[in-house]
Amino acid sequence: MSGRAQRFAGKAMVVTGAAQGIGRQVAIEAAAEGAHVALVDRSELANEAAADIVASGGKAVAILADLESWQGATGAIEEARAALGRVDVLVNNVGGAIWMRPFEHFDETQIEAEIRRSLFPTMWCCRAVLPLMIEAGGGSIVNVSSIATRGINRVPYSAAKGAVNALTVSLAMENAERGIRVNAVAPGGTDAPVRRIPRNDAAQDERDKAWMQAVVDQTKATSFMKRYGTLAEQTNAILFMASDEASYLTGTILPVGGGDSG
Repeated sequence: MSGRAQRFAGKAMVVTGAAQGIGRQVAIEAAAEGAHVALVDRSELANEAAADIVASGGKAVAILADLESWQGATGAIEEARAALGRVDVLVNNVGGAIWMRPFEHFDETQIEAEIRRSLFPTMWCCRAVLPLMIEAGGGSIVNVSSIATRGINRVPYSAAKGAVNALTVSLAMENAERGIRVNAVAPGGTDAPVRRIPRNDAAQDERDKAWMQAVVDQTKATSFMKRYGTLAEQTNAILFMASDEASYLTGTILPVGGGDSG
């Protein structure tokens, strides 16, 4: 873990949704830059990711929790505080569209599930960590949003991420004078390894595949660069916002979509 810029030396960081994808990469890179990281996820794959960090010389613990509930989120943040001593940085990364389909094809249960997945973990964790940061006199929160606030075939997910953006700005306004910065990074389409635990493991028929392909096509078409981003490109933006390099940024929604502002 040596030879890297140590922007997070001595910092305690919680990364949610850290078992796979962007969250896992954020945790690995933050640890490489000196953070003591708590990887929070409901999947036991978080244990593997934390073990990989420790094997590479970093400091990490895994916390298994379902952040869609108030109890799960508050318990996870308290467990992280106990393990790390404090929480200086929180990266809220849990979320992701479960279904890709036109809105008229969503039923009540699916709509509620999308909101629970992509809004409440961020809402609950922000609320849980806030008293700790107020007591400490400062902190940094980065919420992972999405450029899909302007997109097709995922209206409930788009609505949840729009709410994350509003939450980010309002929370930043309330807490800036307390030394707490609250920002969001809004990734565009991102190339990542195939998820070992999919968000939706139901078999897809030809109609589902066509709806999904339409999302991919629209995402690339609205990116000025006409491509998906990489895990590194998303992680770099998130860690910049989390770090003291962004000390005069709060209430900011940073789109990382190759020019698509979402």
